[in-house]
Amino acid sequence: MDTTARYHKTISISWEQLQNDCRALAWKLLDIRKDWSKIIAIARGGLVPAAIIARELNIRVVDTVCISSYTIRNQSDSLSILKRPDLANMGPTWLIIDDLVDTGRTASVVRDMFPEIHFATVYAKPEGRPIVDTFITEVGQDTWILFPWDSIPTTSFVAPIVDMI
Repeated sequence: MDTTARYHKTISISWEQLQNDCRALAWKLLDIRKDWSKIIAIARGGLVPAAIIARELNIRVVDTVCISSYTIRNQSDSLSILKRPDLANMGPTWLIIDDLVDTGRTASVVRDMFPEIHFATVYAKPEGRPIVDTFITEVGQDTWILFPWDSIPTTSFVAPIVDMI
């Protein structure tokens, strides 16, 4: 499926904004409980937010669930689970962390794998928002989020939004 038809807007997230949003998520998670003990990061997008949140919450154990679903150019009809985390001693102090919940397809697979673990994302779109427990910022379903690890800083001219319509 060609995603260019789905996304009509783009938001660029800077490293500074991402760190601030992850810290805000950490504060929100601390309001829920103080003794988080383990993070399961959804790779690849959740790796950087998981590292920031692990630092802020002093969590020393971080594992991953690796799922392949889409690229900027296409979205597959099926998801491939490439790696499952170690589930020894799973408990209520564990967190699932991802950068974004979009349509909810990946999040649903992860939620089915770990129904009792608190699921937090930095950004959420309306279709996927009901699947996660905690998020910081909601963006439109038709918005592509350009994360700092997917781009390079530029000093090139960028047209005003009104000129791009």
